[in-house]
Amino acid sequence: MGWLIALIGPDNGGPTIPQYCARALIVFAFGILCIRIAGRRSFSQASPLDIIVAIIIGSNLSRTMTGKASFLGGLAASLVIVVLHRVLVTAVLRWGWLERWIKGDSVVLVRDGRPDRAAMARHGVSEVDLMESLRMQEAEALAEVRLATLEDGGKISVIKTRR
Repeated sequence: MGWLIALIGPDNGGPTIPQYCARALIVFAFGILCIRIAGRRSFSQASPLDIIVAIIIGSNLSRTMTGKASFLGGLAASLVIVVLHRVLVTAVLRWGWLERWIKGDSVVLVRDGRPDRAAMARHGVSEVDLMESLRMQEAEALAEVRLATLEDGGKISVIKTRR
């Protein structure tokens, strides 16, 4: 264990510049390992669970790298969060009720050109936000929309009417 302390320095915030650099290299490699364990889906189309995991991992690795937290303790805590995330992702695939509980359900915002203003208000979607999403999916007006849905990942998907 003495060689590790010599390489990364003490955990009480007093590492030297080369020790900070060694911490940065180890934490960077560990971060890549965590992403590989979590799976590529984890950080692409982020769900609320993915965002929380990313924030926690980022915070843990930052404190570990700067010596504000125990080096091995910070790596261990980060690994526990990543493994827990992986277990939850696997469990969500198996049990639909767990997926709904963690991710939530999609919400219809527009059906047959008519907006559901109550659903929009409940989920904090303004008319400006809705119209921006419609335009981004090449619908210029509500009349062109058969269905617009706020997906569990926070994006608005649009199905246009057939002409």
